[in-house]
Amino acid sequence: MPGDVMIECEGLTKRFGDLTAVDRVSFSVDKRSIFWFLGPNGSGKTTVIRMLCGILRPSEGGARIAGVDVVRETDRIKGVIGYMSQKFSLYDELMVNENLSFYRKLYGLRGVALKNAASN
Repeated sequence: MPGDVMIECEGLTKRFGDLTAVDRVSFSVDKRSIFWFLGPNGSGKTTVIRMLCGILRPSEGGARIAGVDVVRETDRIKGVIGYMSQKFSLYDELMVNENLSFYRKLYGLRGVALKNAASN
């Protein structure tokens, strides 16, 4: 049905120490909508996406995708979203180990499986 909300963000905020990377972002996206982030480098687009994927925990606020809470139900999020970076490569701003950890978590590795993958 038109008007069904697929993505809801309310006051989504992410701080890294004294730096506020994302500041109280709120929006909603209906099902069957085409939606994108547009903005200059460093404006927080990737940080918002990482929070929506359940990879980064918000400092404040929250979000739901298809009714699934991105903070409390991070494992379920991976079953309702797909994520593809702009270019299929590593993130230049991350160290090698951070890139590997990002993709391990994105593909759902947790606990012992994550630890074992990191040691290989």
